[in-house]
Amino acid sequence: MYTREITVKNEVGLHARPATYFIQKANEFKSGIWVEKEERRVNAKSLLGVLSLGIMKGTTVTLIADGSDEKEAVDALAELIENLDE
Repeated sequence: MYTREITVKNEVGLHARPATYFIQKANEFKSGIWVEKEERRVNAKSLLGVLSLGIMKGTTVTLIADGSDEKEAVDALAELIENLDE
């Protein structure tokens, strides 16, 4: 299992379009991947799950992956979040 905390810095957070990019990237990996905010953990491959967290600018989330490509998955998703412009 591999985890990494990241703070969302883009103005709109992880809403519709950015969340769609996030889910598409998560689905490129074989590992099980989750996003955790406070006490809630959702499947990172579920659009409704990710949207339900209400991730806004300044929110710190934990990315968690478990599987053969867990480190690559978490690092790629963290990079995507860091580089969101919308």
